[in-house]
Amino acid sequence: MVRYTAYNLVRAISQLSRNEHYNYVNPRTKGLISIEDVHLPAGPISIRRWDPSKGETKSTAKVESISTEMIWRVANAISEGEPINFDRVLGGSYNTRSVLESLLAATPEFYYCYPGRIMDIDGHSTIEHGHKHLVWLPNEPHQLGALFEKKVQNMAISEIPMQSVIYDQLEIPASLASSTGLDIEVVRRHTQIQIALYIIGLQLGYRTWIAQNDKGILYKDKPLLEQPGIISSLIRDENVISAFPDAEPSARFIDCIWFQNHRYMPAVMEVEHTTGVTSGLTRMKGLQDNIPSFKTRYVIVAPDDDRQKVVDEANRAQFLSLDTRYFSYSAVEELYYICTHRNLHGVTQDFLDCYMEPVVKKTSNLVNYGTVNIIDNSKNFRLE
Repeated sequence: MVRYTAYNLVRAISQLSRNEHYNYVNPRTKGLISIEDVHLPAGPISIRRWDPSKGETKSTAKVESISTEMIWRVANAISEGEPINFDRVLGGSYNTRSVLESLLAATPEFYYCYPGRIMDIDGHSTIEHGHKHLVWLPNEPHQLGALFEKKVQNMAISEIPMQSVIYDQLEIPASLASSTGLDIEVVRRHTQIQIALYIIGLQLGYRTWIAQNDKGILYKDKPLLEQPGIISSLIRDENVISAFPDAEPSARFIDCIWFQNHRYMPAVMEVEHTTGVTSGLTRMKGLQDNIPSFKTRYVIVAPDDDRQKVVDEANRAQFLSLDTRYFSYSAVEELYYICTHRNLHGVTQDFLDCYMEPVVKKTSNLVNYGTVNIIDNSKNFRLE
C-alpha cells in the first residue's frame, strides 16, 4: 500500500498558483485564501486569508504559517479511499486547519465528501447526515485549483473514541544519557520505542534482546534484564547467535532483536531517533556479514518525518543486501496499542509485514548475500 507523507502533501500544494485565491470547502465560510510560499520538502506553508464581506483585502491580511507538525499529523492520517475529518484528526487544534483542508482539496487527488455517520444510542443504530471529510483518490485526479465533491451515498462512518498510547513508568540512568551525549528526553523517547518493541514481541511470543548498554534501564521499577522475555546472554540463550561465533559482538549493541523458539529471528531493529540512519544500518550490516545464510528482517525504526532519510540511506550500495524495512513510530505505536489492549494470538510472522514497509528499490527478486543466494518470494523465505 502506498503511504501518503508530508512530502506528498506539500509537493501537491506547491503546484497551486500563487496568483490565485481559493475558496474554503465549507460554503458558509466566505473568506478567501492565497498562498505566499511553500517550503519543500515538508513545509511550513505561508498563506494569507481575508474576508471581503468584512471589507478585508489580501494586501492587508497578515501572513500566517501552516506548520510542519500540523502537515505531518494530517499526512499520517491519510489512506487511499478512506475519508478523514480534519477537526477529528487535529483534535480542534491549529486555527489554520480549515485553510490546509481547503488547499489540499484544491489539489487533483483530493475530494471533499459527506459520508453518513452511524449513531448508536441505547442499542439502536441509525445513519445520520455526516460531517465534511476529505478523501484521497490518486487514480481519479480532477482539475488543479478547483473543489470537487465525491458522492458517497452508501458509505457510513462509525466513529470510535480517539485512542492514546500510554507508556508505563520508565527510569533512565543518568550514566546512559551522559554516555550518549544526548538530551535526556531524546534518550527517553528512544527508550520508549524500545520498550514498545519489547512489549510487541512479548505479545507475539518472541524473546527480545535489548542492546547491552541499555540493560540498566528501569521499567516498572525493575531493570530491563529482569523483565519476562528479555534475553540476558546471546551466546548462552540463543542458538541462532551461538551457531555463528563471530555474530555475537555485532549483535551485542543492536537496539532490539526478536527471537522465536530458539530457531528463528523475526526482526533485527535499530531505533534511530536523532542519531542518523547510517550508524544503525552499519551495525545491522555487520551482523548480516557474520550470519550470511540466515534470513531475517533488517529494520530501521524511525520517526515518521524521517522516512525519506531511511529510503535514501537504505538504497546506498553498501546496504542493499539488507533489503531494509522501515517501521515508523506511528506504526510501532499503533501495533503497541493493539498488543496492550487486545489478546493477540495465532498471529504469524507475516503479520509484521503489514507494519514494516520495504524501502529498497528492487532491480531483481534475487538478492546476493555473498555466499548464499536468498530468493524473496513475497513473504515466503527460503534458502537456495
